[in-house]
Amino acid sequence: MTAPTSAAKRPKAKFLPAGECAVVVEYGRTVDPALHDQVLALDSALATVAIQGITETVPTYRSLMVHFDPVRISQAELILHLQTVEANFSSAGTALSRSRWSVPICYDSDCAEDLVEVAEKLGLSPDRVVSLHSEAVFRIYMYGFAPGYAYLGGLPPELNISRRLAPRPAPPYGSVVIAGGQALIFTISMPTGWYVIGRTPERLFDLNRTPNFIFQVGDELMIERIDRARFDVLAREVESGRIVARRVD
Repeated sequence: MTAPTSAAKRPKAKFLPAGECAVVVEYGRTVDPALHDQVLALDSALATVAIQGITETVPTYRSLMVHFDPVRISQAELILHLQTVEANFSSAGTALSRSRWSVPICYDSDCAEDLVEVAEKLGLSPDRVVSLHSEAVFRIYMYGFAPGYAYLGGLPPELNISRRLAPRPAPPYGSVVIAGGQALIFTISMPTGWYVIGRTPERLFDLNRTPNFIFQVGDELMIERIDRARFDVLAREVESGRIVARRVD
């Protein structure tokens, strides 16, 4: 459990209208674990109070989007409530709960189609790229763009590579991709400008499973490096309904 930053230390929040049915509470302009902790602390605090009309909260890297029903509460009223909660949540005993997970990832050539290209562009060996990635600890900053897409912070600076100028063909689900200083695990297949450097047999998102999402925003991911033979074994277990990612906290 991690206690939120005190009111004196935390960054000043901005309350920004977002259309007719949402308000964004913004804490900054950078990707920063401390800012993200503030987002999660506010999200947790809102879950403990009964503000009528809130329909959903969506944490992101540096802000919390609060969706509301304008028939039940006006945007101006909601902002006043949010300002009150935001000003006082640190004294209300709000704490963050996060889990750490071990996720199996295969970096063999048929699971890492772009690994050699990434290594060449970065001036590294493929083994060094794999070592840097597999030894990092990642934080789930947000879900977005497509169902279950977990945007991961914590990519080593040496692996910072720009996106492709043109999208590559769609990689399969479970593909582990990097670009723009971030990492991501695909849950569905679609063309992308990111680079595929590995693949996990795990399904981070599955409508036929409870829970649909394995991880929560704020959770941390470590890598269990596996070979293709182990990948195939775990893939069969995933097909049978088993979750092969392991909690390690």
